[in-house]
Amino acid sequence: MHVKKGDKVQIISGQYKGHVGEVIKAFPKENKVIVEGANIQIKHQRAMQMGGESGRLEQEGPIDASKVLLYSEELGRGVRTSKVFEDGRKIRVSHKTNEKFD
Repeated sequence: MHVKKGDKVQIISGQYKGHVGEVIKAFPKENKVIVEGANIQIKHQRAMQMGGESGRLEQEGPIDASKVLLYSEELGRGVRTSKVFEDGRKIRVSHKTNEKFD
């Protein structure tokens, strides 16, 4: 998967197209990520005990990783990346600006 937890990404398609946020959680086996402030879902919850929290809770839902690109601060938009070996480590590099993300 080309993104991981903590990356700043831009959503490139769907209802939240253009939204920029941080990856909160990544699910590599399912190829999905949860982006901060995107794909808001409402969950109705009952109170589990007297005086407990109940009501409508808003939380981010997972979206497919193919719908996000790493966000480049230089260009101010999402960029495609490739993986390059450098000093025995695999790092992600932008195609257009050669900006390193690791």
